[in-house]
Amino acid sequence: MGLFNKLFGASTSSATNSDQSKQENETPWINLNSMEQLDGIVEKSKTKPQFIFKHSTRCGISRMVISRFKNDYQISGNEADLYYLDLLDYRAISNAIADRFQVMHQSPQLVIIKNGVAVAHESHSGINNIDVEKFIS
Repeated sequence: MGLFNKLFGASTSSATNSDQSKQENETPWINLNSMEQLDGIVEKSKTKPQFIFKHSTRCGISRMVISRFKNDYQISGNEADLYYLDLLDYRAISNAIADRFQVMHQSPQLVIIKNGVAVAHESHSGINNIDVEKFIS
């Protein structure tokens, strides 16, 4: 139906409602694309949790996991920051995360940082088993 609506001119009100619903369900990603951001993550983790989701855009398992993660993620930007790292474009940052937070590199992977240290990390289907809400304080 969406394609037909675009082609044949759906009413503005239904498009607006659809856009509003989509915005309410958007995952609040912050792109992680520079090494300098890691220092900011450490500092911000002293006041609220910082989540780093490492994703491989070429991996079917990673696509499946991130899709489910996005559907289940219910935490606002006021409660935690959620970073997205594209592993193929920024592998050096992924390696720096592994070194800095003492977690073995995996893909996909979720790393949770509080008070400057990794307090939890999971990979593959284990990501969707983490109760991220328990890290909100």
